Amino acid sequence: MPNAFHRIWIALSWLLTMQATAQTIPTTDQILDPKIHTVLLYPLIGSTPDSPGKTLNPPIVLTSEDAMNGQQLQLEFDDLTGSYRMFRAKFIHCNADWQKSALNDIEFTYEYNDYPISEYQTSLNTKVLYYHYRFTVPRVKLPGNYILVVFDERNPRKILFTRRFMTYANKVNVTAGIRFSTSPQRQFQDQQIDMSIDYRNYQVVSPQDDFKVVIRQNYRDDKVITGLKPNNVRVFEQQIDYNLFDLSNTIPGGNEFRFFDTRTVLSRGNYVDRVQYQPDRTIAFISPDQPRIQGAYIQADDFNGLFVIDHRESGNPGVSADYIETVFTLNINELPDGEPYVNGAFNFWQLTDANRMTYDPAIRSYRASIWLKQGVYNYDYVVKRNSPRPTADELLIEGSYSGTENDYEVLVYHRPPAARADQLIAYKRLGVNKRK
Repeated sequence: MPNAFHRIWIALSWLLTMQATAQTIPTTDQILDPKIHTVLLYPLIGSTPDSPGKTLNPPIVLTSEDAMNGQQLQLEFDDLTGSYRMFRAKFIHCNADWQKSALNDIEFTYEYNDYPISEYQTSLNTKVLYYHYRFTVPRVKLPGNYILVVFDERNPRKILFTRRFMTYANKVNVTAGIRFSTSPQRQFQDQQIDMSIDYRNYQVVSPQDDFKVVIRQNYRDDKVITGLKPNNVRVFEQQIDYNLFDLSNTIPGGNEFRFFDTRTVLSRGNYVDRVQYQPDRTIAFISPDQPRIQGAYIQADDFNGLFVIDHRESGNPGVSADYIETVFTLNINELPDGEPYVNGAFNFWQLTDANRMTYDPAIRSYRASIWLKQGVYNYDYVVKRNSPRPTADELLIEGSYSGTENDYEVLVYHRPPAARADQLIAYKRLGVNKRK
């Protein structure tokens, strides 16, 4: 009975918390507790679930009407408090715009929407002590957008972090292709996505208005194309086309990402300038970087902004990879109207104090020090301008080229007749300028 009472107490506490803070829980990827690091959410696919490359797949899985079928997601994160804490998880269902939907929990979950996170390990032979948690995310009923909310069991009002994920059902067929922009002024900088939707055998009242299409570059929620309207509706073939001429389906190609390798600190990895060893930490100085806005595009292989956690010596990166104080240096003069940031999936592509760079007049460069778990990381530099309005300029230092290799996703949402929320009814993943 104590377990039953404990479960009721958690449920009531969570209900009161949701009523009090429903408007304050973010529906973006955010870490709200500064002691939580390296939040990974990825699909459980393939025969080698412990491979370091598992995190290169986005948290998007195929849903199923059967609770025992369909793909699942795996959550991993570290708690750097150095002591064990009890955590729990819950889902929030969202519409296509990532605003909370009107659905009740029972409409999209197979069981009670409150899950304990009980699997954990302590770090091994690391200078920075941490607890490593793992949680297999339960399946959900409906295809769509979800927020995974992790909170402190002892204090349900304390949200540790939120992570977006999606489940989809292939109810319509998407055909898409990518090329350089048809605009002569932008053909060397932008990439254009043309697509069509075949909705045969799917009920839709007004296809030109009812489908909500989102195109996302490199799995980034800050690099999306929305609000597209079809240029052609073929009623008899039940197909709509998005071959647009107003450039609304184009996006800057960007540049290949920079990278560095800290899988080992016993020697210097790729693009690591030097390593310092201190009793309580290890410091890795990344090779100083230069702006890439000038000159021709240079082909390079990358993870399209993502990263993998790995540890060469042990092969067990979850608990043996240490946290390294990673120092970035950008060799540019002080900017009069902006601040540069180190940008990447490791920070959810967000510009915060954690990845902001400061100017050091002694070396006439910008620097940032970020605690990162050992692995291989992609990153670039973004300049945040505060006037006349806050904007993030990723092209000022990195440049943009239509020949850049990128990944794209096409997501098609629809709200079925009599339904109360948007569903993700098609998902297509494709790339451009892929290397053979």
